[in-house]
Amino acid sequence: MIEQNLQVRVYWEDTDAGGIVYHASYLRFMERARTEWLRRLGLQQEALRIEHGVLFTVTSMQLDYLRPARLDDLLEVSARLTQVGGASLTLQQAVAVTAPERDCVRAQVRIACLDERKWRPARLPAFLRERLNAC
Repeated sequence: MIEQNLQVRVYWEDTDAGGIVYHASYLRFMERARTEWLRRLGLQQEALRIEHGVLFTVTSMQLDYLRPARLDDLLEVSARLTQVGGASLTLQQAVAVTAPERDCVRAQVRIACLDERKWRPARLPAFLRERLNAC
């Protein structure tokens, strides 16, 4: 499976008053890694919407906060596909400080494919399923 690793620097806007990464900031970091993972597969979310009428939405996340990241830390954010369903994807994600290397957050993320017009679950388009199963 193709894994995407994205480096992200922690800025003031990502932290609480004590300079510790605010818990919701990890969600933004993981969203960016998933988007870059799709790009690495040659897919762009806006093109999928315009050309195929499908959108992705997060339906569930299980997060384990292990250690804090701090202001100015350089983070490695990963996204790895673990399951392709009829209308959904499951990815494993992690956020880690690069030096000294330590895991901060691990997550399992389930994403649904939606029909743009109906806002209802939709089967993954055949070309997309093939591309995902090939990685």
